[in-house]
Amino acid sequence: MAEIIRMPKMSDTMEEGVIAAWLKKVGDSVKPGDIIAEVETDKATMELESYEEGTLLHIGVQEKDAVPVNGVIAIIGEKDENIEALLKDIESGSSNGDASEEKKEEKPEAKEEEKPAAQKEKSEEIDVSGINATVITMPKMSDTMTDGTIATWLKKVGDDIKSGDIIAEVETDKATMELESYEDGNLLYLGVKEGEAVPVDGVIAIIGEKGADYEKLLKAHEAKQSTSDAPDQEEVKEEKSSSEPKKEEKTVSAQETDQASSSASDNGRVKASPLAKKMASEKGIDITLVKGTGEGGRVVKRDIENYTPAVAETASAPTAMATSAPAVGQESYKEEKVSQMRKVIAKRLAESKFEAPHFYLTMEINMDKAIEARKSMNEVSPVKISFNDMVIKATAAALRQHPKVNTSWLGDKIRYNEHIHIGMAVAVDEGLLVPVIRFADSKSLSQISNEAKTLGGKAKNKELQPKDWEGNTFTISNLGMFGIEEFTAIINPPDACILAVGGIKETVIVKNGQMQVGNVMKVTMSCDHRVVDGAVGSAFLQTLKGLLEDPVRILI
Repeated sequence: MAEIIRMPKMSDTMEEGVIAAWLKKVGDSVKPGDIIAEVETDKATMELESYEEGTLLHIGVQEKDAVPVNGVIAIIGEKDENIEALLKDIESGSSNGDASEEKKEEKPEAKEEEKPAAQKEKSEEIDVSGINATVITMPKMSDTMTDGTIATWLKKVGDDIKSGDIIAEVETDKATMELESYEDGNLLYLGVKEGEAVPVDGVIAIIGEKGADYEKLLKAHEAKQSTSDAPDQEEVKEEKSSSEPKKEEKTVSAQETDQASSSASDNGRVKASPLAKKMASEKGIDITLVKGTGEGGRVVKRDIENYTPAVAETASAPTAMATSAPAVGQESYKEEKVSQMRKVIAKRLAESKFEAPHFYLTMEINMDKAIEARKSMNEVSPVKISFNDMVIKATAAALRQHPKVNTSWLGDKIRYNEHIHIGMAVAVDEGLLVPVIRFADSKSLSQISNEAKTLGGKAKNKELQPKDWEGNTFTISNLGMFGIEEFTAIINPPDACILAVGGIKETVIVKNGQMQVGNVMKVTMSCDHRVVDGAVGSAFLQTLKGLLEDPVRILI
């Protein structure tokens, strides 16, 4: 029985994903747990794992193309199975899995006779064609999700629902995410209570026309599940019993069979990020010869940058560069598709800039004592403490004293966060990621330094997980290491403020009526005026200034 593989929702802000690379091709055998593709989301490149067993019959999306969440990307089924009817349903936009029922009817009569007669009659008895309602099932919100827990219902039975409304908050294995409705109508039925878990594809609600016979729809859905489960289990058992002697049938691409690689995984696939593959292709590097230093031996960007090819290859490089360089005076350009990360950055920051009324507060901070304190700390600290680590710690301490800055605007209410999670903006090749240092006010400087380095490295290697970037209550963006003296930043939702930190500059300052050389750092805080007023923001900056100008106070 053919199964449609759809684009899963791999992060809370994901609206679509880009197929970075297909790791299987049409005709390949696929088993549960096999990685069939790499998907580029707005936050990271993740592996798409198959939960079905069979043959890859159809690929509906080309590499580098985007697919909306829940969009069809592939079909897995029995070898040589006829999927023409299923493809027609997909093209007409009416495919919701019903075509798989047609496939059951096309199976030999012997298979049909094996089904209990009662189940067949039950599925044929229930006619739901006249019921204007839709069963809402638990979506697969992450690549490893098997079930979800309804954390909170945001709608109740009887409420009118529009497409795009958030009806519930669902706790998955990685994060608490919002469940969006794709249907218009009335909420007729809730099948799960708050705090209860539901398996993926389990019924959680029904939305439709007021007065619709949803109980009949539920019975039909249950009958459909019961008639499809039994044969599925028998087929899985048959396939599992014959799976051991078929280990030699595993397919490997021609490139992988021709070359041995230190970066190849156990199943023969080269473990490399899409960016590393692209860079290797552009530089003419055989990626199978590159030793990966990423997680699990994965080849990442730095491995390609640090790779030293053979002498013969380096000798031919200037010639290749010379032939590919455009002639003098010749106009040229190249265009690239906007990455998922850049799309989401553009959307979220545009919404923030135009929806939140920004105002800015700038203050100079004398860093003389901070420089001395950092030098002394690094003599005994197990990890090297940076000025950014000191800013994070001082900011967390200042937020504890000024809770009105540690807030979020929620439209009809303001959330005052009692915990302090500092978002740390990290520049990566395709944009900006904001990993989060949780409970920063209760951590030591060495703990913050160690965590910041770990998260920064994971961000640059695109290895962050949803738990690493969610939950920030305040954000810091530091461009001081690039020589920037002063700048303003756009607020990172849902925060009410963001602190832009410039570099430390040696300059002339006046102290006690005397001119002397000092080290000054400028900070500018962008504030959402709907939540934070000028006096509140100014008081926060004064506290931050005092903590950094006398760092001993941070340690108390």
